[in-house]
Order: sequence, then C-alpha cells, then structure tokens
Amino acid sequence: MSLAHRVLVVDDEADIVELLVYNLEKEGYKVSSAPDGKKAIEIAKEFLPDLVILDIMMPFFDGIEVGRMIRAMPELKNTFILYLTARSEEYSEVAAFELGADDYINKPIKPRALMSRINAFFRRESQKTDIGDTLEIAGLSINRLNYTVTKADGSVIVLPKKEFELISFLAQYPNKVFSRDEILQKIWGADVYVVERTIDVHIRKVREKVGETFIKTLKGVGYMFTDEV
Repeated sequence: MSLAHRVLVVDDEADIVELLVYNLEKEGYKVSSAPDGKKAIEIAKEFLPDLVILDIMMPFFDGIEVGRMIRAMPELKNTFILYLTARSEEYSEVAAFELGADDYINKPIKPRALMSRINAFFRRESQKTDIGDTLEIAGLSINRLNYTVTKADGSVIVLPKKEFELISFLAQYPNKVFSRDEILQKIWGADVYVVERTIDVHIRKVREKVGETFIKTLKGVGYMFTDEV
C-alpha cells in the first residue's frame, strides 16, 4: 500500500474519529479529519483525498450531501467514498450508492474488518488491467483517463465513477450478458455488499445520460452492451 494514499475521516463523534485515524495511520495512510460536512468540503479541496470515510448524520451538511459535493468536484472524480453510519434503513443505503458510493458499513466499527475493506479498495485499483485509454464502439468514444463518453454527434458526457465503470465494463464485452451478481462483483468487488437495486439505478442513470439503446435488459438474466444501434 502506497504511503501516498490519503484518507479523509468525517464524523462528529470525536472518539470515532480518533479510532479511525489511529488505525489508518498505523496502516501507513496519510490522514486528515473533519467534525462536520462543511469543514469536510473545505479540507477535501486542499487535501485531495483518495478515500473519504463519511458519517451520514452530521451538522451543516449531512453525509449524503457531502458525497454529492465530492462527486461534483472534477479533481476528486476517482476518490473512493465509504459511508460509516449507525443508520441501517435501506433508503439511506440506496441514496448512498445512487450518488456513487463505494461501500456502506454500519456501526459499531470493527477496525480490523474495516481496514481490510479499505485496503481492498486500493488493491483492486492497482490490479486493474491496462486495456487502453480509449474504447471506440457503437459510435461512442469511452475515455478511461477523464471518465467521459463522447457520442457520435460530438457531445461529451462526464459520468460519475461507478456509472462510468459500469458502461466501460459492459462495452468491453459487446453483446455478452452479465448477471447483476457478476456486475456487482466486477464493479464493487466481493468485499462490498450492495443491494441489487443499486445496479438498476446505475443502469437507468447511464441510459438517461448516454442513450437508451446501448444497454439492453434481458429480463430475469441481466444486462448487456449492444453494438447494434
């Protein structure tokens, strides 16, 4: 694990922050922290974290709103977002993954398990296969360097990280059907639990932005990218 990896911990409970900072620094990460959503945004702009660990219930901006702000910053487009919260309602989890969260973990914290999942983020990132910077298919130009999709009419669409990874993955294997479970394993990894609805939400958002015709649904089976458009 590279010492260059920076982690921003955001929680209004000082003991939680202290516990996380201790364990993260012990693993070799460079760590900064914030007690609320407003301060988190200020720090994120300067600190440029590779990972943000966010509580949901916080003063000023809640964790969901902070996540949206982070996802809107071009310089943080590759930043991992992990929600750590006492709230277990499904709507909170769905809202988190809709904005492009990478993981969602309920309190109380189990430090060793949490560190394992955090390390897995960066391990998967470093093990990604180099398949070229740009994929040209079905009139689309999918650019893996800047997370953009350029359509045949020249319009450029900037996608959030998970939405981009989704279309990029499916487009690598045109006309091949992937189940929701296969997509979850590939995009979120085996260490992250997300509800299947998360896939459907991301597919819907990609279709709204890129076009309805590129990703087809095979009812009861899964999704595929079609080059016959």
